[in-house]
Amino acid sequence: MPAGTYHVECDAVIIGPVDVQLTLIWRHASGADDTTLAQWVQHWEPLPNSQYDAQPYEVDETAPAIDYEAGDQLVFRYAAMNTTTAEAFIPNGDGKHTNGRIPSITLPH
Repeated sequence: MPAGTYHVECDAVIIGPVDVQLTLIWRHASGADDTTLAQWVQHWEPLPNSQYDAQPYEVDETAPAIDYEAGDQLVFRYAAMNTTTAEAFIPNGDGKHTNGRIPSITLPH
């Protein structure tokens, strides 16, 4: 896969103030150590009045070329930080039902 831009859409329901570390990882089927392709941090605040709707989020992240082999995996990892609220960040798996989009990643081409 060529070097280029990964377009990440990750609308989420936010229950409490939270910083989230988002990471794109190339996991090698050979068992070699994972390769971090891109990593960034985003801060969210909950919507007013305890509104349970997804907040839109999309970003373009640049990553190097990868020489993948059969069985390799692309892993999208997210980890909440700096929050006291359980499940402060919920990726929007409900799509339109929470006024958002299902998370997706468009690969470089």
